[in-house]
Amino acid sequence: MATKRDYYEVLGLSRDASESEIKKAYRKLAVKYHPDRNKEDPSAAEKFREATEAYEVLKDAERRAAYDRFGHAAEEQGAGPGFGAGGFGAGGVEMDLNEALRRFMQDFGMGDIFGGGGGMGEEVGRRQGRNLQVTLKLGLREAAAGVTKKIKVQKQVRCPSCEGSGAAAGSRPQTCGTCRGAGRVRQVRQSLLGQMVTEAVCPACGGRGQTINDPCDNCRGTGTVRGEETLEIKVPAGVTTGNYMELKGKGDMGEQGGPPGNLRVVMEVEDDDLFERHGNDVLLDVPVSPFDLMLGTRLTVPTLDGKVALKVPAGTQTHKIFRLRGKGVPNLNRPGAGDQLVRVIAWTPLDLSTEHIRRLKELQGELEDQVPDPGRHLFD
Repeated sequence: MATKRDYYEVLGLSRDASESEIKKAYRKLAVKYHPDRNKEDPSAAEKFREATEAYEVLKDAERRAAYDRFGHAAEEQGAGPGFGAGGFGAGGVEMDLNEALRRFMQDFGMGDIFGGGGGMGEEVGRRQGRNLQVTLKLGLREAAAGVTKKIKVQKQVRCPSCEGSGAAAGSRPQTCGTCRGAGRVRQVRQSLLGQMVTEAVCPACGGRGQTINDPCDNCRGTGTVRGEETLEIKVPAGVTTGNYMELKGKGDMGEQGGPPGNLRVVMEVEDDDLFERHGNDVLLDVPVSPFDLMLGTRLTVPTLDGKVALKVPAGTQTHKIFRLRGKGVPNLNRPGAGDQLVRVIAWTPLDLSTEHIRRLKELQGELEDQVPDPGRHLFD
């Protein structure tokens, strides 16, 4: 597979280009390399597809931010804010020419580009189901290790009575008399490029190519009913709140046999009772006896994947932070991991006896000159 060019380079833009500059640059390239204008140049179709692919990413604020940070990996691996804007395993953004033409017509329409009325930007064919979004809550340790979760999604599913056709039992949809089943009507108009043949969604059938005279009682002719689907979600190690997976075809079912929409699963990583997350580093507070801080000790401390030994040297001050390399949260879809920070905090014993207090006061007097005066610099 050929190496993809930088999307900004494809559109001839700097990385700080505005939204309007991105749209203008794409529009210019789309007109220049549109297959209808370059039927004798097969390379033009590839340039048109490449420009459309770049535009689809850079016009979306979240996907652009992810691309700026991670490059093409953001789209190939898929990610949400903080990593990328796609699905973790949903595949890259690369599209074929037909998809590029469809996206182009949706955003601009032939009328918008070449003059005259629109129509090509309207939805074509069977109506796609709605895209849905759900939140998947994870514990910090689940997010760090990766986990498989099952979720139940409430959505529109295919009507079991009519099997999605929308027609009542014993009947069937009829071919549309206006477009004769094509779902589109053709129009011929003059433009700057000469005579242009354009198409628009059939007004009689809404692009479906068929009409229903006797609708299904169960779904009232839509072909869909409210239902539920259980999905198994494989969450990779290292996700954080805001990352998401895009599951193609797992949204609402389209009406009357239309294609389903997509489902976005957004991660929400909850706070942990021991660890405090800072990016891919985690912080753990460990209470330690003042005597252990003075004399030194060895501690056994928990990490995200087990326990480890930690040496505390003699004379360690309270709130000293020790770093355990690679014991934090793994990097998402790339090698390495953050660190675990262990902060030792002096723990003061409670309910001292009279004898304990007497002996501590004696020791205090002996060590008084080793403790810095907190106010001495204020009066120098």
